[in-house]
Amino acid sequence: MSHRFIGPFPAMHCPFCAANDTKVIDSRLVAEGEQVRRRRECLACGERFTTFETAELVMPRLIKQDGSRQPFDEDKLRAGMQRALEKRPVSVERLEEAIAHIKQKLRATGEREIKSLVLGELVMTELQKLDEVAYIRFASVYRRFQDLNEFREEIDRLAREPAKP
Repeated sequence: MSHRFIGPFPAMHCPFCAANDTKVIDSRLVAEGEQVRRRRECLACGERFTTFETAELVMPRLIKQDGSRQPFDEDKLRAGMQRALEKRPVSVERLEEAIAHIKQKLRATGEREIKSLVLGELVMTELQKLDEVAYIRFASVYRRFQDLNEFREEIDRLAREPAKP
């Protein structure tokens, strides 16, 4: 599907001569509709170039239990989930899908800030779908299990739940 936009688009500077008068020659969706590819022509020097446009989706900041705030850190999320999944039969692809799902849910809240507990619960939900052992590992740290009974109660709760595909 191709869309044509003819006319100047202000603030797009030519990479060849730095003029700010360019026109869009052609636009089309790429990356499964996640990006718009635009062919542009500089009205000053005539050179053509391509730009890519994507939506900037800001992740909410996290409000920690002590009240401090910090930006969402995807690398930290991935590292925590990888720690829980260590030596478990879960592919990198499935982990990345789970991370993408968590990020989508965070964005869908529409909030600028969320409590870190919300993120923790989302991680636990995704880990439970991926691998129950990884879920128990994460939950034991996240919920600060104090003794064997707390582990046993969580495992018993898991056993009572219907199996998920």
